[in-house]
Amino acid sequence: MTLMQVAALAALATAARFSGLLERPAVRAWILCLSSALVLFLLQPVTGVRQLDYWLPLGTLLMCAAVWAITRPAAQGLAREDTVTATAVATLCVAVSLTRYVPPELRFSTGRAPPPEFVALVLAVMAGLLALTLRHKGRDIASLPTVLAVLALFILLKIEALATLAGSAVRGLTGQDTTLASSSDLRWLGFSYIAFRLLHALFECRNGKMPALTLREFFAWVIFFPALVAGPIDRAARFAQDLRAPLAPADPELRAGLGRIASGLAKKFVMADSLALFCLNEINAAQVNSTGWLWMLLYAYALRLYLDFSGYTDLAIGIGNLFGVRLPENFNAPYLRPNLTQFWNSWHMSLAQWFRAHFFNPVTRALRASPHNLPPALIILITQLATMLLIGAWHGLSAGYIIWGFWHGAGLFVHNRWSEWMRPRMAALAPTPRTAQALQVSGAILTFHYVALGWVWFAIASPQLSWSVLMRLLAFA
Repeated sequence: MTLMQVAALAALATAARFSGLLERPAVRAWILCLSSALVLFLLQPVTGVRQLDYWLPLGTLLMCAAVWAITRPAAQGLAREDTVTATAVATLCVAVSLTRYVPPELRFSTGRAPPPEFVALVLAVMAGLLALTLRHKGRDIASLPTVLAVLALFILLKIEALATLAGSAVRGLTGQDTTLASSSDLRWLGFSYIAFRLLHALFECRNGKMPALTLREFFAWVIFFPALVAGPIDRAARFAQDLRAPLAPADPELRAGLGRIASGLAKKFVMADSLALFCLNEINAAQVNSTGWLWMLLYAYALRLYLDFSGYTDLAIGIGNLFGVRLPENFNAPYLRPNLTQFWNSWHMSLAQWFRAHFFNPVTRALRASPHNLPPALIILITQLATMLLIGAWHGLSAGYIIWGFWHGAGLFVHNRWSEWMRPRMAALAPTPRTAQALQVSGAILTFHYVALGWVWFAIASPQLSWSVLMRLLAFA
């Protein structure tokens, strides 16, 4: 998001809070549902494919409705409240498509929406399919195929060659030049975080833990606009609890929310954007000859990455507070942690918790229950490597991100084994407070530099150049 977009959304949230419109939970749910749906269309970047900046947000809303129908408790069919919500969201979608008839400067984007009658036909067909899904007693059968479909779509968008191929196919359908296709044709706003929330709903439904949400609440949770671009990833049950709670006009978190917004603006648009001018990238890495300056570029990149990401998190949490939604914290001084395990308990915490709940813990339990009696160390190696490789793949299915995932998976395993080996010895040594503090400081320095060296694979797309930079940083080249 741009500075103007963030400022506008923060201003609207502040105005809504001070106006008293958000005090009643039902009204707040309506505002969040419809405003988040509108922001989907507003912030969707225009691509080289005609009308795709309209169809992708609409596709997000249709996916949300489909997953809601699948995860809805069987005993609860389509209530009148849900019908009203579906009608309101569909009306909003048709209204946005009417912008095709207004001058370009008055539209949400420079793209032109499809004809409203065609949009209405698509929505009517989808409404019929959702009604059949809600009436089908065995709709839980659709849960696994839906999980696979979301994962397949995620993989399609993350692999550049597949995204380019899909872009070419879409261009062919719209009668455009397929030779101009690129992976940027399918830039889908917020899809990575939306996919996590949809998968969370499907997994929780299969485990019997998914709360019964109205369609309005489900929309508000999945596409909650403050957390749309960069998280955090909130749980459905926790979000619904905040959404259903009355909001007092003088809530003590109002000032805290405005403070977090100010903090986020300073982090992202002042400090992070300034560091971006001279931090590590492919151009700077190729031009710098001094190892010392290369370290400076890497330090700048590590700091910029943290300030950029935590700045967006502060903005999301601050705007969420204005709406009475207390989004989970995502960062807790990660670069000051004395070991890699604590780093990952403090960096992008909602992502780490999501993978811990839906992958690491289930796989660990399955391996421990395996009749093959795998050694505990092997189980830890498998689960930590697999988890971090998946987190790397979530950032992008390219060599650099996969190597970065392996880097952290291997580091976590080594730390786990070292901790197990040192635990009885540390107890026997009985270190003094000063010694313990020295160990904390040295551990934080070592951990920070291990993490920073891992960022090389993030900053530079070419694995060959990344390896060359890593060797130069370590004075091996």
